[in-house]
Amino acid sequence: MRRCFVCDAAMIGPTTRRLIVANGRARAFPFACQSCGVLLADAADRSACREHLTHRLAAPVFESDAEAPYGLDLYTLRTAATRLGLGVRPLDAAGHVALRHPHDAHAARAGLAALAGEGRRPVSLGLLCRPAECDAVLAALPGQGGWTDDVVILLDGPASALRTVPVAGFPDGAVRVAARPLDGDFAAQRNALQDLARHGWMLQLDADESLSPEAGLLMPALAALAEAGEGVSVGFARANHVDGVLSDVFPDVQYRLNRRGVRFAGRVHERPVLDGGWPRGFISLHGPIVHHLNGAHVRARSRRYEALDPGRGRPEEEEALLRPYAE
Repeated sequence: MRRCFVCDAAMIGPTTRRLIVANGRARAFPFACQSCGVLLADAADRSACREHLTHRLAAPVFESDAEAPYGLDLYTLRTAATRLGLGVRPLDAAGHVALRHPHDAHAARAGLAALAGEGRRPVSLGLLCRPAECDAVLAALPGQGGWTDDVVILLDGPASALRTVPVAGFPDGAVRVAARPLDGDFAAQRNALQDLARHGWMLQLDADESLSPEAGLLMPALAALAEAGEGVSVGFARANHVDGVLSDVFPDVQYRLNRRGVRFAGRVHERPVLDGGWPRGFISLHGPIVHHLNGAHVRARSRRYEALDPGRGRPEEEEALLRPYAE
């Protein structure tokens, strides 16, 4: 198995982790996904594991199977359940602790419920773009009106104050546009965008990225799911399409749904810095961010990023981005 059957990451490697399963038995697993944390037995089959997990997720309460060819703690189960649009509910105090302190040594057991029917938190939508891209970004907005009433577009240009723009499907004053010079610092631009949110959570996208309206509808529920586990950040698979072809750099997780106070760091390849570290974030698999690229841009990007932030341009990623997706 090259790619994880839960999150699709090609990050499976050796581990010494164990899970306490039925009757208090500690079961050792030789492999783990370094992205989502699922544990794998020797010779575990990707399709069989996914089918088995999907079946177990159909019950109102998830009970780990002590003999399954995989194992997961509650933190990983939360991510796995989102693929089917489900949220987890810890059944006791120990479960709440397990969500806050991954990876727990106990096999997962939790209640399940549709995310669409769970609690919701208001979420702002923020978009970064160049002035020449603004009209296209505005034209794509009506599809997102079903889940947010606050949109901010931050242009890379001479500083200008917020102004409102009418957009079909949104109430008056809901869509605002401002400008600020990027000046080669993507983290600073994202932080400025975070500060413009009216709500406690913000989803950020770039002009060359898109999210289906169906995926967007679950953002308020995902924010509530994160808060229930004291989380402040949610990551999403990003599907890089280079000249229309899905790249092998997948899922390319991007943590774009964040509490307003979360700060990004890194002039390029910026990431949120979480108070308390990575356990305060988790990955949702309910729908990817689609990244629209062309080969010429990919070839130039790494060199440009390396010039902006020496040592962090990831020139080695160019080849992988240009390689088609393979399981």
